[in-house]
Formats: sequence, structure tokens, C-alpha cells
Amino acid sequence: MTDQAYTEVYVPEAKLFKRGKVRDVFDLGENLLIVASDRISAFDSVMPNGIPDKGKILTQISNFWFDHTKIVIDNHLVSTNIDNILEKLPKTFLRYRDVLNKRTVLVKKTKMVEAECVVRGYITGSGWKDYQKDGAVNGIKLPAGLKEADKLPEPIFTPSTKAESGHDMPITEKELKDQIGSEMTEFLKTKSLDLYKRSAEFALKKGVIIADTKFEFGELDGKIILIDEILTPDSSRFWPTDTYKPGKAQFSYDKQYVRDHLIAVKWNKEPPAPKLPDEVVEKTRHKYMEAFRKITGKEVL
Repeated sequence: MTDQAYTEVYVPEAKLFKRGKVRDVFDLGENLLIVASDRISAFDSVMPNGIPDKGKILTQISNFWFDHTKIVIDNHLVSTNIDNILEKLPKTFLRYRDVLNKRTVLVKKTKMVEAECVVRGYITGSGWKDYQKDGAVNGIKLPAGLKEADKLPEPIFTPSTKAESGHDMPITEKELKDQIGSEMTEFLKTKSLDLYKRSAEFALKKGVIIADTKFEFGELDGKIILIDEILTPDSSRFWPTDTYKPGKAQFSYDKQYVRDHLIAVKWNKEPPAPKLPDEVVEKTRHKYMEAFRKITGKEVL
């Protein structure tokens, strides 16, 4: 690993298609090149300094899950090997090999389905806040008496809007049907729940609880496939089984440590975001690496 955090990954020869909070997407015509930077966001803002190797960790975890879940649904991956990817690109890209390696994937270009497909297996986060108000999440009534971080009787599908900027807003299943149709909604719900259940069962054997996660889908040639990233510490809540105890906030392998720091320093959640202290950067990096090791079984990137 390196101590340098790549908050910007420049590939001047490529046409920038989209810049997200973490990923830079380049348009290669038929395909897209997705490069995961080391940027980290919290409360809808990107921190001025990144987490070294975060982009590599996210990419490698996501690639692992794409391979693990391809039995459930096809995905957008074309290639994850940097040398295979570079063979498909202009020779000038060779100069960026070291930066792009392990943080880059070549994917199919799809028409994005305008929905965040969130699945919750445990009651936490915004779901816990909603439950405390009216005993329901996204219009789904839940049993009375649940404690924070309790496992739900069954995982629930709680979609949200897909916001280009700002915060995604939760919607009911009926509202999603009104937006994209009943058939599409039922397909997304079925696949999302299947993806979650299979992955959560696998992770549990590795000592990791997947409390909740989100999936994104795209349409290509009339077929819906899995896109973006899946089951990473950025898109999921990962809890170690050996410290899990309902009734309180859980130790986690995601960026909750960064959120907790920002709350502790009383940041008003308005840009610009404050620089993260070295201790917060290093501990966050450690959490992401621990998630990588436990899930993939690999010790190094």
C-alpha cells in the first residue's frame, strides 16, 4: 500500500462522462472506464483529503461481489485486469498504469434505472429514525418493540430516488411503481432481495454482518443488469459478528467513523468540509482494509 491518497485521477486523453463523489467515469464509446479515487464523502460533501488506497479497496471488494453474484443477475463488467483494459485503450494510457491499477474497471454502457434499490436486514441508520417515529420504514410496518440494530424478521426492500446531487429521498414501493412501472419494480425488488440474502449469508460465515446495502441497475439491449458498485463499505453497513449487540450503535467497517468525527467537531454539514485529522484517516483506512480481508480472504490488495 501507499500513503498517498489519489483524490484526483487525471486521464486527459479520455472524455469525462461523469464525476461522482468517489468515482470518475470516462466515456470510451461503447464502454465506460470507471476509476475509483480515494475521495471520501460524508453528509453529502466530499472531504478535502482522501483515504489512501480506498479506491483500490472499494474496487476489489466490488469485483469480488460481482463475481460472487453473477449467478443471480448479469453485471456490467467487461474487464477488471489492468493489462487487458489497457490493450483496449490508446497507447497513451500506458503512462497511467500504476495509478489506474486495481482501482479501474471497464464496463458496459447502460441506461441507468432511476432508483436506488436499498435492502435492509437490520434496523439502523435512517430506517431506525423512521421506525422510532411511526413504527414503519418506507411505508412498511414493522413489529413493535424493536431495538436499534435488531435483525428484522425478513429483509425489506426500501427504495429511494436517484439524486444527481444532494441526498436520495426514500419512497414507498407503490411510489416506485408509479415512476417506473409495476413489472420493473417487482423485478428490481426480487433481484435486490436475492442479492442481499445470498451475500449476507456468505458474509456471515466470514464474520461480517451486512446490515443494509444498496444496488443500482441499468438497461442494455432490453435487459436489466447490475451496475455501479456493490456491497462495499461505501454502499453498505458492515458489522463484525464478534462485537454485535442490539440496542446500540454498532462498531462498523464503513465510513461511520468519519461521520462520528464530523459530528464530534460540530461541523455544520455545510461546504466546505473540514480536513480529516491523520488519526481519522488512518483508522478509516484500517476499517476498509479489514472489511476487504474478511470478505475476500486476501491479505493484500
